[in-house]
Amino acid sequence: MIHWTIKAALESNLFEYVYVSTDSQEIADIAVKSGANVPFLREPEDADDITPVSVATVKALIKLELYLSENFDIVIQLMPNCPLRTGADIINAYNHFCSTKSNFQISTFKFGWMNPWWAMQMDNKTGEPIPIFSDALKKRSQDLPDLYCPTGAVWIADVKELKKENTFYGKNYSVFPMDWEKAIDIDDEEDLKMAVLLAKKHLKS
Repeated sequence: MIHWTIKAALESNLFEYVYVSTDSQEIADIAVKSGANVPFLREPEDADDITPVSVATVKALIKLELYLSENFDIVIQLMPNCPLRTGADIINAYNHFCSTKSNFQISTFKFGWMNPWWAMQMDNKTGEPIPIFSDALKKRSQDLPDLYCPTGAVWIADVKELKKENTFYGKNYSVFPMDWEKAIDIDDEEDLKMAVLLAKKHLKS
């Protein structure tokens, strides 16, 4: 997955520096072979399951600027578990970011056949369904507003603002809608199966 992400970054020709932040030497070796830079490994305290990715990105930026004696204006964060976004998708996201003059931009995709308006929880004790939007259950899907889901495919930020706020959801953030097939976010085995099918489809076309 990280190879595909690095490949897309390099194909976009947008980056002065393609850097991979990881605490794993194995991943670092793969990243370097794929054409990225890994001048140092991430500190263990930033590589847990709790630290937000934006915090790890900020710390990596600060460390990288010190290492290079250089300051960056814009950072584009590409999550490796979104491997189907292409160089063209990154370019389109960047152009959209520049046109909106936002401080931050989050990539999203529009919900389709999975309609969150009809989402429900189950009572842990009784198993009774608890609709989140009860009024929406009475409406046809085509009569409900479109909803969008964030995906880690292409997140962009003004570096100074990101350092201030430590989050991409800072003041003056915008969203960039993507094709869901390019924006797929792999978090479990079922997501991986879907991504493999989509990858085969795109490789054939």
